[in-house]
Amino acid sequence: MKQKLALNPIAWQTGPFKIHWYGVIIAIGVVLALWLAVREGRRRGISEDDFYDYLLWALPIAIICARIYYVIFQWPYYRVHPEEIIAIWDGGIAIYGAILGGFVVMIVFCRHRLINVWTMLDVVAPAVILAQGIGRWGNFMNQEAFGKITTRAALQAQHLPTWVIEQMKIEGAYRVPTFLYESLWDISGFILLVLLRHRPRFFKQGEVFLAYIGWYAAGRFFIEGMRTDSLRLGPIRISQLLSAILFVGAIITAVWRRLNWYINNQKR
Repeated sequence: MKQKLALNPIAWQTGPFKIHWYGVIIAIGVVLALWLAVREGRRRGISEDDFYDYLLWALPIAIICARIYYVIFQWPYYRVHPEEIIAIWDGGIAIYGAILGGFVVMIVFCRHRLINVWTMLDVVAPAVILAQGIGRWGNFMNQEAFGKITTRAALQAQHLPTWVIEQMKIEGAYRVPTFLYESLWDISGFILLVLLRHRPRFFKQGEVFLAYIGWYAAGRFFIEGMRTDSLRLGPIRISQLLSAILFVGAIITAVWRRLNWYINNQKR
């Protein structure tokens, strides 16, 4: 039986110029997220131009932060190969770095534009988690974000398409498709947030964003534990540690804000 080859990570090439599927998929996620955020922003009284202006600042900074985050925890490799530090088209960006970078930019941007930060975060949160779910397919094309060695039969038992199964054959062995699990978790989170965010009295201001953080962090914590290519600091999986911190932080923040709201209303 002829062995099937992995999918080509190059979407288009002419001479030395290449367009990688990784970049194409990330771009699709960003464009879709922007469109969704603009639509929801209109409901909240936020100008369409504000989203475009924010993206002009946030996108490059988020990409840089995502790469810096990744390079820091892979420094033993990049110290020897410094010419590869900027090669983001080959993969190697950490989503938590992008989230942190985008978050800092949003705080500064909203203060400059006199936009309520919590409102803006609520608007963009569902769009961001959808973009994250789409972006994981860039990892799929680059054969990244995978789990332990498994068997073809085990993958077939999950009713995965053949093209997904074959792409999960990495370095001569089939791997658990943790990229897929996280993508499905993110898309499920997007659906839940969109279905619930407009329900009367269900979410208070800022809680769509906190729900996003809690949902994503919970899923990432467990899925990260299944991966074999995690960024580590000694024996600690960095993303797992950060997921635990964000999950607990989101819950504490939500409870604290609810208690403050309740106390303030009791005083009236």
